[in-house]
Amino acid sequence: MYLYLKAFHIVFIVTWFAGMFYIVRLFIYNTESMTRPEPERTILQNQFRIMIRRLWLGITWPSAILTLILGCWILIHGNWDKQLDSAAGRWLLVKLVFVLLLYVYHFTLHYIFRQQNKGIFQYTSQQLRIWNEVATVFLVGIIMLATVKQTISWLWGIGGLISLIIILYAGIMIYKRVRNKN
Repeated sequence: MYLYLKAFHIVFIVTWFAGMFYIVRLFIYNTESMTRPEPERTILQNQFRIMIRRLWLGITWPSAILTLILGCWILIHGNWDKQLDSAAGRWLLVKLVFVLLLYVYHFTLHYIFRQQNKGIFQYTSQQLRIWNEVATVFLVGIIMLATVKQTISWLWGIGGLISLIIILYAGIMIYKRVRNKN
């Protein structure tokens, strides 16, 4: 039973991340639709509103909730909770901090969802592109900790994440320059 719970936990992690990655893309497209002339703008915004709502409430939120429920179940039934205060369980403690921060990120996306639903676009498409990469940083950190099961060296781990952030940011800036030339 434990392995089935773990398998479904991974399935819902994947669908949750897919939802978070795609929702920000939809936020970007919705924001960019503001520059389109009428009636194209209204048509696009109505379509994006439907797509955003279905993705967020139909896939992303349920996946986040099921990830949390199954994660807690695995934590208890796998006796992982008893290892959190030991040296062997520190990787899990660090991973849980990343997961907690990931839920904070999820709630920021919910805030943007609610704002865009009201027709408020307070972030530029460039800001949203950068914000979209935050999930990538969490994904890499969580996967590395769950796979390697070590806190690694803090210096190497933090250095690796900072390098990833720099690479992602550089990619976004290069994309912006290419896009502006066109």
